[in-house]
Amino acid sequence: MNKECLYVLLVMVLFSNCKKENFVIDNGEWADAPNRVSTIAFGSCAEEYEQQPILQMVADRNPDLFIYLGDNVYGDTEDMQVLENKYAELSQKEEFKNLALNSYILSTWDDHDYGENDAGKYYPQKEASKEVFLDFFREPKSSERRMREGIYDARIFNGDDNKKVQIILLDTRTFRDDLIRNDGMSGCKNIYCPNPSPDSTLLGEAQWTWLESQLQEDADIRIIASSIQFSHQYNGRESWTTMPREQEKFIGLLQTHQVNAVFFISGDLHLGEISKMEVDGAYPLYDITSSGITKNRIGYDEQNSRRIGNLEEANNYGWIEIDWDANPIQVTGSIININGDVSNMIVLDTDEISF
Repeated sequence: MNKECLYVLLVMVLFSNCKKENFVIDNGEWADAPNRVSTIAFGSCAEEYEQQPILQMVADRNPDLFIYLGDNVYGDTEDMQVLENKYAELSQKEEFKNLALNSYILSTWDDHDYGENDAGKYYPQKEASKEVFLDFFREPKSSERRMREGIYDARIFNGDDNKKVQIILLDTRTFRDDLIRNDGMSGCKNIYCPNPSPDSTLLGEAQWTWLESQLQEDADIRIIASSIQFSHQYNGRESWTTMPREQEKFIGLLQTHQVNAVFFISGDLHLGEISKMEVDGAYPLYDITSSGITKNRIGYDEQNSRRIGNLEEANNYGWIEIDWDANPIQVTGSIININGDVSNMIVLDTDEISF
């Protein structure tokens, strides 16, 4: 072997070893599930290669829970080694380690950590990506999430005096049909048109059946964690408004079973806002959107006639406080920006969001 070939081989070996050393998942201590929950933080859209001071801001406040709403890394690949490396890079960040040590983490995914921009059920690596996701977030090997298709899940946590909050983590990727692209169609804007077909699905039959049963569990407050927005005005971007029949189906479940005290948290859009959707025959559905941890849309305003309060264009996180002692129970939802300012807030008594 000549010197030139030997040099090339040596460089390749050193580079390979360097990559492996740089992308080892940190197995440090994570917080256990809390016995009582009254504070919940949440966020989305975090590029793993960027610094994430938002996470340190959250860790410093020590919430009982932190909910990842998707785009937790920007995988965008069919190569699972690449995806694993990106989660590993996140795990090495001091701000992430501090968050995981201080707050119990719940998670769902969106398109980029699922594997492809705006991908649905036809993404070819969805089963492999699921395993990477569940392994990273330390899902027990015996978990029901590992036994069924998709990553949807629900958890119930105690408050005070036998009161409970339920967190429902939806999977808006694994079962979602293709979206209808806007090719200049009337009534459409931006990228996608609403799909009017009753056969189109966002959640899929199995997840819908599961969701209906979860909505009948005993809980005083229910937080629906959806990677994409639910209650906002249609804007031609990916959300529940691109599948309005699915939106109607969810409302129908609430009406059929008289499910009280439900509101949404969501991410995806690279901005923070609170939306209020008036519903005939039911109570208003609020949606607190927090996005993103590193992504933002400075100088960009996606029009939303259902927005209440201010739009937050800078990096932000969501914050929920539950006052279990209030009668009725009171929920305060806020959006906190990178400067630590509360840019939007809503205070809800549970009787305002009940039949």
